[in-house]
Amino acid sequence: MKKTLVVGASLNPNRYSNIAIHRLVKSGITTEAYGLKLGTVSGVQIKSKFIHFQNINTITLYLNPKRQEAYYKDIVDLRPERVIFNPGTENPEFYAILKSEGIKVEVACTLVLLATNQY
Repeated sequence: MKKTLVVGASLNPNRYSNIAIHRLVKSGITTEAYGLKLGTVSGVQIKSKFIHFQNINTITLYLNPKRQEAYYKDIVDLRPERVIFNPGTENPEFYAILKSEGIKVEVACTLVLLATNQY
């Protein structure tokens, strides 16, 4: 199974990134997580450095556009096949950067994609 990285992962169970980790794991998708606070969600350790990630197929973003800027290079360097921009993360500037690098941009909700078997 292809691996997903949740960027903007939160330990707070009310945050959509936290719910997404639970649902990805429940769906049998190999999941990794990046966030500012270390911890574990649904058996997935949240890491705080991008150097820990390899062979990522999909990145699902839970960072607002302003916060994404600091991670443009890190995300591009991971060479994912696609990046999902969840509601509130839409960022045309970053879309252009990703597309110029041959990375697919998907503006969608990870939770809806999972619920409708379109992930």
